[in-house]
Amino acid sequence: MHKAGFVNIIGYPNVGKSTLMNALVGEKLSIITSKAQTTRHRIMGIVNSDDFQIVYSDTPGIVKDPSYKMHEFMNSYIETALVDADIILLVIEAGQTFEHQEVIDRISKSKIPVIVVLNKIDLSNQDTVVEQIEHWKTSITNAEVIPVSALEKFNVESVFERILHNLPESPAYFSKDEFTDRSMRFFISEIIREKILLNYKKEIPYSVEVAVEEYKDEERIVRISANIYTSRETQKAIILGHQGKSIKKVGTQARLDMEEFIGKKVFLELTVKTTKDWRNNEKLLERFGYGN
Repeated sequence: MHKAGFVNIIGYPNVGKSTLMNALVGEKLSIITSKAQTTRHRIMGIVNSDDFQIVYSDTPGIVKDPSYKMHEFMNSYIETALVDADIILLVIEAGQTFEHQEVIDRISKSKIPVIVVLNKIDLSNQDTVVEQIEHWKTSITNAEVIPVSALEKFNVESVFERILHNLPESPAYFSKDEFTDRSMRFFISEIIREKILLNYKKEIPYSVEVAVEEYKDEERIVRISANIYTSRETQKAIILGHQGKSIKKVGTQARLDMEEFIGKKVFLELTVKTTKDWRNNEKLLERFGYGN
């Protein structure tokens, strides 16, 4: 008997969805920072064995009040995730309230197995955790509730075991040697964007997008050229920093991560460009991979 299915991970920004997915997959596929809206795309991570294939899908955090076309695209991934899931992982931070009742209603009415993952219990207390477990058992009657700390990898194995239990019988959807549906260029751009999220404050990380223009895999080195797009010239100046020191730091950090990810020496060239209002430009958003 072979099992296979899509496990779709949904929740608000900053609840640790990406940390959970990376722990379940065993690969760093989704970027992780303390800032909200870190994940902008739907990213799949594939776990294979002789007897099963689990296709995890990390969706962007639900944006409560979309301000840009980009946010609308991000929310559309959640809609897709609710439709094509074999199992839903609803990730909630311990002590957090969930305001999107329509999402809860849709999950409750579906016949899809639901696992509510109560994350970050290491930052909460026992009374709150017990209270939340009871709350979610009542809110979604067909749900299993599992308290975890994805960051500490505490009780993640329990989530995996319940996923395996609920996985339907099916042949594999992807080749057994694949671990993601995304290209190397995508992961390169995500590595660069992660370093921007870590190194800049305020609105800068949310006003920036990254596009890999060139990826040349030579015998001894991989040569990568990427553009960082900002919304305003003032943001471009901040990204560059005094005498280019800020962008150099980002480039060095990104290159080291790329070398570890690819397993090869990397030459990285970064260029900063200003493209006004790119977050509302549908053609540009399509080029950046939104809606794909």
